[in-house]
Amino acid sequence: MSTAPALWRSRGVAAWLLWPLSLLFRGVAALRRAAFRARLLRAERLPVPVLVVGNIVAGGAGKTPLTLYLARGLADRGWRPLIVTRGYGGRTDTAHEVAVQADATDSGDESVLLARRSGLPVWAGRRRADAARAGLAAHPDCDVVLCDDGLQHYALVRDIEIAVLDRRGVMNGFHLPAGPLREPFGRLRTVDAVVLNGLPTAPPGVRAVFHMHLRGERFHRLDRPEQQADAVDFAGLRLHAIAGIGEPARFFDHLRALGLDFVAHPFPDHHAYSARDLAFADCDALLLTEKDAVKCHGLSDTPMWVLPVEAHLDPDLAGYIATRLAELKHGSTSS
Repeated sequence: MSTAPALWRSRGVAAWLLWPLSLLFRGVAALRRAAFRARLLRAERLPVPVLVVGNIVAGGAGKTPLTLYLARGLADRGWRPLIVTRGYGGRTDTAHEVAVQADATDSGDESVLLARRSGLPVWAGRRRADAARAGLAAHPDCDVVLCDDGLQHYALVRDIEIAVLDRRGVMNGFHLPAGPLREPFGRLRTVDAVVLNGLPTAPPGVRAVFHMHLRGERFHRLDRPEQQADAVDFAGLRLHAIAGIGEPARFFDHLRALGLDFVAHPFPDHHAYSARDLAFADCDALLLTEKDAVKCHGLSDTPMWVLPVEAHLDPDLAGYIATRLAELKHGSTSS
C-alpha cells in the first residue's frame, strides 16, 4: 500500500488519458532546466559547497534519513554542515531557522525532525538560496550546505547531487500527472551518486551506486522519551500503527519484520493529524514514525510509541562525499 496514486503503478487507461499532460509537464520541466543552463534564469552560487539530496519521482523515498546520515557523517569528519530544507507542509514560506521545539505546523514535519535529530543548524524556506544565505550569515562557521529534497530547485547552484530511489522504482515511468516522474529517467546518469533504498539493482549508466538500509528496533514513548521498549514488550497488546510518509508500507513492513501484529493506518504524506485520526477502538498502543511523531504530541491518551530509524549505507557514502568535498575545497584554494 502506498499513498502514490494507483494509476502511477501501471500504464492503465487513466494513465494513458493523462499522458498528453505528462508530455506537457516533461516539456516545461526540460525548458526550465535549459533556461537555467543558458543563464536565462538566475541561479545563485553560495560561498560554500552545496550538496543536494533529492529524487526524480514525486513522494518520499528516504531522503530525510539519508540527509541525517550525511549530516552526521560529514560532521564526524570535521565538516560543519548547514541543513536547508523546503519546509514542506509548514505555513511559513520565508527563510527561518528551525528550532528543536519548533511547531511542525509552521516549519514542516521533516524540518522539525531534522532539527531534533541532527543537532545542527536547520533553515527552511520556499527559496532554498534565501534560506541558505540566511543560515550561513547566522552560522558563519558552517562550511557546507546540505539541501534536503532540492534536486529540481535549480535556482541554487549545487556542487554534488545525490538521487534516491526506493523499492517502487519509477513505477509506470510516465511524468506527472500520469506517473511519478519529475524529470526523465536519464537524469540519474547526471547525478554524482544514486542511493537505492530497497531497490536491488541500479539503472544503467549511473556514476556511483550505494545501497541504503534503514534499521531501527527500539521504540521510545512520545510523551516520555526516556521510557523505551523492544518489540517483545508489546506482546499481547492491541496495536495500531500510523504512517503519513511517502510509502507507508515501508514502515508497516519494518514493524512486521520485528514480529509485531497490528492494524495498519496509512495516511497521505505530510498529513496534518487530528485527535479523530488517532481515535481507534480496542487499542492499547499506537506505533508511529518519527516524522509523524512531531505532529501527534497530545492528540491521544493512548500511549504512543515512536520508532527511530538510522540509515546505513554500503559502501560508505559519507566518506565518498567527504572526499569529493575535500577535492572541491582544494580546487578552490589552488585556483
